[in-house]
Amino acid sequence: MGKVARMLMATQFTTVQRWWRQTFDAPASDETTTLYTAWRNRFLWQRLRLWLWLALICLLSFTLRDIYGLFFPFKELQQQPEGLRDQHLVINIAMLLSILICFALHKTKLGRQRPDLLFLGSSWSISLASQLFATLSGFALPDSIGWSLLFLSQAVLMPVCWIIHLLTQVSVLIYYFGVNTALGLKTPIPEHPEIYNVTFILYIFWFCVICDIGVYLYDRLQRSEFYARQELESAYHKLKVAEAKYRTIFENAVEGIFQSSPDGRYITANPALARIYGYSLAEEVTANSTNIEKLYVDPNRRAEFVRLMEKYGSISEFESQIYRRDGSIVWISEKAYAVRDEKGKLLYYEGLIEDITQRKQTEEELRVFFHAVSHDLRNPVLGTLMVLKNLLAHPEENISISRSILERMIQSSDRQLSLINSLMEAHVGEVQGVVLQRQPVQLLKVVEAAIVDLEPLLEQNQATLTNLVSADLPLVNADPTQLWRVFSNLIVNALKHNPPGLLLTINATRKDDKIYCTVSDNGVGISQQQSARLFDLYFRGASIRNSVSLGLGLYLCKQIINAHGGEIGVNSALDAGATFWFTLLIT
Repeated sequence: MGKVARMLMATQFTTVQRWWRQTFDAPASDETTTLYTAWRNRFLWQRLRLWLWLALICLLSFTLRDIYGLFFPFKELQQQPEGLRDQHLVINIAMLLSILICFALHKTKLGRQRPDLLFLGSSWSISLASQLFATLSGFALPDSIGWSLLFLSQAVLMPVCWIIHLLTQVSVLIYYFGVNTALGLKTPIPEHPEIYNVTFILYIFWFCVICDIGVYLYDRLQRSEFYARQELESAYHKLKVAEAKYRTIFENAVEGIFQSSPDGRYITANPALARIYGYSLAEEVTANSTNIEKLYVDPNRRAEFVRLMEKYGSISEFESQIYRRDGSIVWISEKAYAVRDEKGKLLYYEGLIEDITQRKQTEEELRVFFHAVSHDLRNPVLGTLMVLKNLLAHPEENISISRSILERMIQSSDRQLSLINSLMEAHVGEVQGVVLQRQPVQLLKVVEAAIVDLEPLLEQNQATLTNLVSADLPLVNADPTQLWRVFSNLIVNALKHNPPGLLLTINATRKDDKIYCTVSDNGVGISQQQSARLFDLYFRGASIRNSVSLGLGLYLCKQIINAHGGEIGVNSALDAGATFWFTLLIT
């Protein structure tokens, strides 16, 4: 039994201890911080001012009563001891003066920094003033009404820092019971002269306990609310920072970010998406894109998008062509997933859109390139291989080769070498750019050198070339070798695209600070659709399908002229000839 009793007592003690900690201990984890202390001091300082006004008005009312009682005595005061009755006015005036002093201290730096000290001083100036006068008069004063008003008003108006409330109460009670006991003083009440009155003690004790508990609980509640508010503000600040960070990512993202409704409208769009669709503001996308289906070049793509989302819940690399605001067409790649609520209902689609037009163009160029390599390089190699196999088919050990066969093999090898060099030049131009060796150049000499080198080809094609370039033109700061390549490529290009008997004209004139050069012909001309892509990498005209060219000549011309700071283009129409032009800066 003894062991069981000890266990029960230990359990009860643990329960009481836990209850005590939960009720009276301060909340754990950073609850006595400087922030809360500063807030509590401000609260105490503000409420102390209100309490001082209330105390001042209350004391004035009792002072006016005592002044009135000097001339017209109240019957209820006739029952009080004569000494106490005569000193009421003096005590009230003394307490009024102490309240006024507290008012003055309240506005000082000390009052703002230490409102707890001002609280104690103002409280003692009221509670101990009457006790001092009573002691000097030779009796003990059990001022239960005054103490009740004092402690209750403080608990109601300044319900923080319960320790100072307890300190003011204990100080008064220690003085009343300690000093009066030590001096042997009695109360002036004939029927209750002793200071140790059980009813009085119980009343004061429980009154103080109730006030202190109320102050403590309110203080604890305020502290909890303060820390909850601080945590909420901290969380809100972190949320704002995170929102700003993700807003920055959203606004500055290279990919288009979107949210679209199930019925095909953009709910949210970022600036990158607006740029992809040709708008200046993201708001224009959500305002103008009322039907996403109409944005697709193929109207069935939206239905396919929805079908894949319903089947898999997300899609990746969903490539489509879409119309921009100006009507132009670009390629996009979509990566998205379906957002649903807790019940599985579809709310919206969310994802990224990337402009892959450049990639698609590159893929097309690579496709053309591989086709050119497989076709244009394959034919010369096959021709050479066939010649060699035919020679090996003869049983003789020593094989004699005719001069014509050797010439065909040399021509075939030259064509292969020319194609390979063109590929390497195009690659170097793409990676490193065209390297120029600039010097003052007379344009007429460059043109004449190109014509001389191409005379056999001109004769073979029965072409007539007229050179109108004047020797009086200003010098240009250029690379003569690269300019020779430009004129040579333009002349060769005209010969390849036209039947024999072509008339060619080369001219150059000055326009402001530039020289405007042209290479014109009276050939079959070029369509507007072909003219738009004529200078693209690996583009070849339809009229030279059987040529071994990779379509690099005009592309290299553009690279060279752009490196010189000029421009190049073509003016042509079908059956109206073609005029290739470019500009060069004057030295």
